[in-house]
Amino acid sequence: MSDYFIESARTIVTMDDERHELDGADILVRDGAIAAIGPGLARHMPQDNAWRGEVIDAAGCVVTPGLVNTHHHLYQTLTRAVPGGQDALLFGWLQTLYPIWAKYGPEEHYISTMTGLAELALSGCSMTSDHCYVFPNGARLDDTIAAAGEIGLRFHATRGAMSIGESLGGLPPDSLVEDEGAILEDCIRVVDRFHDASDASLLRVALAPCSPFSVSRELMRDAALLARDKGVMLHTHLAENAEDIAYSLEKFGCRPGQYAEDLGWTGPDVWHAHCVQLDAQEIGLFARTLTGVAHCPCSNCRLGSGIAPIVAMRRAGVPVGLGVDGSASNDSGNIAEEARQAMLLQRVANGADAMSARTALEIATRGGADVLGRPECGRLAVGKRADIAIWDVSGIESAGSWDPAALLLAGPRKVRDLLVEGRRVVADGQLVTADVSRIAARQRAAVARLQA
Repeated sequence: MSDYFIESARTIVTMDDERHELDGADILVRDGAIAAIGPGLARHMPQDNAWRGEVIDAAGCVVTPGLVNTHHHLYQTLTRAVPGGQDALLFGWLQTLYPIWAKYGPEEHYISTMTGLAELALSGCSMTSDHCYVFPNGARLDDTIAAAGEIGLRFHATRGAMSIGESLGGLPPDSLVEDEGAILEDCIRVVDRFHDASDASLLRVALAPCSPFSVSRELMRDAALLARDKGVMLHTHLAENAEDIAYSLEKFGCRPGQYAEDLGWTGPDVWHAHCVQLDAQEIGLFARTLTGVAHCPCSNCRLGSGIAPIVAMRRAGVPVGLGVDGSASNDSGNIAEEARQAMLLQRVANGADAMSARTALEIATRGGADVLGRPECGRLAVGKRADIAIWDVSGIESAGSWDPAALLLAGPRKVRDLLVEGRRVVADGQLVTADVSRIAARQRAAVARLQA
């Protein structure tokens, strides 16, 4: 970890409680946190050798909090654009991909996670969750955690699971499901071994049974009880598309929101992915209980799931963050592009004034941090963690923009510099914590093995 002085930024979009935007300002980073922010800080810097940090020239740049990704399946970067699943709805898409994922092992999990995290970092993402729920052939959550440690993003690993296979009326093949007792035992193991609840934490663990159509009611309930005993968060998929609603009505006799509430899956320690088909009553439930939502607009478009009612959710008080979802249902992992898509879809559904570029950026920064229970992240203010994205707006993507801080309107979509906990992860547009070309070569080799 180094100290940094980020000087002369064209604009700093703080996303602090007052949503200040500072022109021609500086940021001082010390010990992984923001020590000072504002104009003219250079004149207060020590003039002798007392300060050992590095100066980053941010002239011509917009500085924002690092972006936050609240839902991903990093193991899926090995299965982008798979034939047979490219034009399917959710359930058919899953049934195409399950047999491929059943061939995975530790190496596939590791290199797929490395690839996805590198892609996220280059798009300005400083913190991500990962919903991993397939563990065939000796693969463990440890494999993805090892990759995250190398790339250097703030990582929220979730121990997912599937326990109801085809033979019992579930969607996944029996080869990909686990015994529920073993699932809970491994949940305890990974929480005890890896979870760090400190403000400076780079690694937290949550419990995340995959979905209501792949685990039992008992596992959902037991996971909620265990998570609260351990003081960790809960995550799953909910109300993703019309098929999801129909399954819930047929199998459980209720809508997904009631199912979640009955099993203890609402509250500020819970966030659900997608929620495209929540109705007004369910939105009210989530608002009252401060249950979070991970909005995944590109994946929802790709699978034809619909447009989530994000404007109505935020108006009601539901905490909302963004997620790129898996690279098998998005085919990309650029969180800046996801934020732009979120803005555009809400305008399609609700009118051109439904969501501004700054609102979408807010959802992508402090909104996501709050959903993940990290109010010390997602904003730039004294005492907050130094997760900082620097965007060069002097290039062709932003040429002609009258409002460079409206990044999601005029770009760029890739970050110039990224700091996570005061450590430089991207510098001058290049990942510095790992060799991207070597990652890509290992990724290609892994895909070739799966295809063979």
